[in-house]
Amino acid sequence: MLSAIKPNWFASVMGTGIVANAAILLPFAFGAQTAIGVAFWCLAAALLIVLTVIGTGHLVFHPEIARSHHHVPAIAPFYGAVSMALLTVGSGALLAGYHVIGAHAAVVVDATLWTLGTVSGLICAVGIPYMLFTEHRPTLADAYGSWLMPVVPPMVSASAGAGLIAHLPAGQARVDMLLGCYAMFGISLMMAVIIIAILWARLALHGVGEARMVPTLWIVLGPLGQSVTAAGLLGKVAPQAVDASAATALHDFGIIYGITMWGFAMAWLTLALAVTIRTVREHLPFSPTWWSFTFPLGTLVTGTSELAVNGDVAALRYVAIALYLGLLTAWTTVAARTVQLRPQPLSVAGDA
Repeated sequence: MLSAIKPNWFASVMGTGIVANAAILLPFAFGAQTAIGVAFWCLAAALLIVLTVIGTGHLVFHPEIARSHHHVPAIAPFYGAVSMALLTVGSGALLAGYHVIGAHAAVVVDATLWTLGTVSGLICAVGIPYMLFTEHRPTLADAYGSWLMPVVPPMVSASAGAGLIAHLPAGQARVDMLLGCYAMFGISLMMAVIIIAILWARLALHGVGEARMVPTLWIVLGPLGQSVTAAGLLGKVAPQAVDASAATALHDFGIIYGITMWGFAMAWLTLALAVTIRTVREHLPFSPTWWSFTFPLGTLVTGTSELAVNGDVAALRYVAIALYLGLLTAWTTVAARTVQLRPQPLSVAGDA
């Protein structure tokens, strides 16, 4: 097991943590809501601890392997999964984990993981594309949804940062956090738009590609859904940091931007689902890329939930519930297949 750990395994933490966060943010309250949120947050936190310990052991006992992952084009983008795992569990501490560890501890955990996830995520957002440009040198046919992994963490930081604003001292600290989150929103959004355009070109000119990489098409939903979530959450907390007129403008931006990007996200969801069904009929082998079905779909759930509440759109409340049921189905399927997966031999290369 130690020798099989690569950064992509942290996608399981992301995929599990988003089930917790999405449950709490649903626009409908139901009896088991808190229990589901707490259970999945505890599982995600446990996975994060276990994978961190194993990954640290890998670095200590197999340093030449662990330090070479960023040189492997199929593995390097998934360093973003480590940052997003930290951020997802951190934000989940405020949403659900406080029922277990207490409110003060939840703030400390979230602040710590947000800081670690944000710093490492910003490094990934620049460092991995740098490696792509200068060392990996791929062709258009090599473009996959996994290219989005290193550029999405700043968007997750923007969403997660919204929850911390209320816990900062009133005044400049809150303004700085709010503006910093919008800056990260912009960093991630612009990079994601460029990559999605490249991915569209690859799909149009070279086709779907290898079956095992088809799940990575779902990663596109990550920056789309997460940006809708971030715009909504930041607009909601803006009154705690800026004056009323600016807060109203940011709230309205969250709705206008959100519904526009949500439409594109639903169109991509339809395309990704159609391609996936087609591939399943032919043969879709299991690999860790199947976790791509979970976190990205979860961000679409949270984005839909925020739009339903902030825009007071009743129909979206039911869409959010339907998407969440799909997320639970996806997580159950992928988790069940993951526990059956046998560790692979030690190698610097491997499947994404």
